This record gives sequence, structure tokens and C-alpha cells, in this order.
Amino acid sequence: MQFTADHKAASAAKPSLAGLSRAALAEELEKVGVPKNQLRMRVGQLWHWIYFRGAQNFSEMTNVSKELRALLEERYTLARPEVEVEQVSADGTRKWLLRLPADYPGEKPHEIEAVYIPESDRGTLCISSQVGCTLNCSFCHTGTMRLVRNLTAAEIVGQVMVARDRIGEWPGATPVADKNLPKGEGRMISNIVFMGMGEPLYNFENVKEAIDTISDGEGISIGKRRITVSTSGVVPMIEPLGRDAGTMLAISLHAVRDDLRNELVPLNKKYPIEELLAACRSYPGVSNAKRITFEYVMLKGVNDSPEDAKALVKLLKGIPAKINLIPFNPWPGTKYECSDWDTIEKFSEIVFRAGYASPVRTPRGRDILAACGQLKSETQKLSARERMALRAMAMTD
Repeated sequence: MQFTADHKAASAAKPSLAGLSRAALAEELEKVGVPKNQLRMRVGQLWHWIYFRGAQNFSEMTNVSKELRALLEERYTLARPEVEVEQVSADGTRKWLLRLPADYPGEKPHEIEAVYIPESDRGTLCISSQVGCTLNCSFCHTGTMRLVRNLTAAEIVGQVMVARDRIGEWPGATPVADKNLPKGEGRMISNIVFMGMGEPLYNFENVKEAIDTISDGEGISIGKRRITVSTSGVVPMIEPLGRDAGTMLAISLHAVRDDLRNELVPLNKKYPIEELLAACRSYPGVSNAKRITFEYVMLKGVNDSPEDAKALVKLLKGIPAKINLIPFNPWPGTKYECSDWDTIEKFSEIVFRAGYASPVRTPRGRDILAACGQLKSETQKLSARERMALRAMAMTD
């Protein structure tokens, strides 16, 4: 296990342009006096440097006039969320504890987590949409946190920028030395999943704006078919997600009966399974080429029987679907245990024979509490002295 830290944070006196949409960038440029007839061109220049090249200083923007660069340097930064702590798992998974500026003077800074999962042929970045969570799912470590606030679109995009900084994915950057990084000519961050802290559909407008920025073909350029938004079942926002954002959809299902799902995913009391699946059947664009992923955490003696598997197949009939079986990832204080491997295999076989892809998700990053359902910032428990020690170690690397 490895710990490092980064100390580049946005100045409270100077806002950052990193993470802003095209419209927001235009507003900021107009504030500093860029003529309206130049806004589109100037936004295009900044967009290229910020989102294609990953510039961290205005001085890098060689095709922007010296006068405008000086003005931008005086008023703004290109800072990302601050990396408070980085943890690297034995399997190459990286978890970043990110610090966001306090909302008000005297308030403590907020913290979120993002996780990068490298595989041989792809790299998946799991990002957060809220500070904390309000859903209280009983099997999820994140659900034991209180909700503080929604993330802004810029803070969501900032997580992607931090990840590209840290692994060296911008053009001309030197990739970090790690045998676990994807091989070949593909992107090191090829997929984005909104499966971190928070319920994305309770922050829909900011999530949508962030998706538009991340998927823009002239910048970071991760296509919407490679972006998945996971929801615990905010039924009224599922159709707008497909219509307005156009991403892939994942459903945190985890149970086939309302009584059990009420316990595991309390949001089910408001939007029961029948309503949730009706929304899935009418999800814009759903097809065999754009299947919905149903996430199902395997809890020993709770939801893992052959009868549960058969009921799951029956429930999903007619929905183009993939079923991700997730071995439960333990966390301190939980009452649940992971299903035995034989039980998971039998469950998977029943689902597979019914015609559904049913991959068992390999647990990644368990040793740093970065696996599915574990994000709560175990680093929250680090004392101030421990954090200072980690920072000191990073500064001497």
C-alpha cells in the first residue's frame, strides 16, 4: 500500500476555470472584458488547453494573447480539487481523498472520494456526485454518512481532471509507472461510472452538465456510451437521464421483493420495484445494444438463494439487461457477510441459463476500502498527525 499527497488547491480569492462548461467559461470571459464577438473563439482556445491538453497554468496557452493570459492569471486559477491523500492498492486500484474548499468562512473543507480501476483493456474511473449520501442503504458504507451538499458540475469534472493528472494521461505527459495500467494504445481512463459517493439523480442538473463537458469531443472526449450513471431508483429522473444526458443506466437493485429491498435500499419505500422496472422498460434508447445494468450485491443468507435468482430472471423479463453480481465488500461495523463462492456461482448459472450476461464483479481495492459499497473515506478516521505524516512523506518522494 502506498500513500501520497498533493498540495495544489484552488485559492479562495481566485476561482478556478477548470471544470467549467462552455457557457460558464463564456460568462467568466465576458466578466473580464472579452468582446462578445470574440467569446466563441476564446472559449474554444481555453477549452482546448484546459480539457484536451490539461493545462495547469495560463502561461502554457501559447495561442492566447499575452494580455488575456495576464488578465486570467490575475483573476483565476486552473486548480483542481486538492488531493488530500492517495492510496494505491496491491491490485493497482487508486483511491483519492479529494478536498473541496469550504462553502463559508470558518467552515471545514468538504471531502469526497474517487476511485480508478485499471484493467488490461480499459480503465474505469468511479466518481462522486454528492458530499455524503442521503439514502442510508443498509449494506453500503457510504450510506452511513450524512448528506452535506450536491457537488457542482465543475467539482464533478474536476475529479476526472485530477485522475488524468495523477496517472499522466494528458498529451505529452509521462504515465505513472504502474504495471497494472491498461496495455496497448487505448485510453487509460476509457470509462466513467457515477457510482461513488451520493445519488446522481438527486443532483441531476449538475451531473448532466458535467457529462456534457466530459463527453465533449474537443476536450476530454469520453463518449456517453462509455459513461454509466447508477441510481438506487429515483424513478421520476430516469426518463430525463436517458432523454437529456443519453448515458448508460445502472440500477442498484439488490433484492427481488419489496419487503427486503425496503430494508436494503430504503428508497424502495417511495419507488417500489414495479415502478422502478416500468421506468427501466421505457428508458430512452434501451435496446440489446444499450442494455441496462442491474447491480446485485451478494449477501450471505439474505438475497442469494436459487429462488432469488429465479425471481430476478422473472422480474427482468423483457428488459435488455446485464446483471452484475457483486460479492459483498465488508466494512467496519457491518452486519452482513459475503455469500459463499459456490452460492454465487450457482446464482450466476441460473441467471446465465435464462439468457442474461451475469458477470461476477471481481472485488478491487478492498485493501484500501475502495471497492463497491466501501467509499466513506476511511481516511476520515486518520488523525491530523497521521495526515501530516503522509503529507511529509509525499513531499520527500
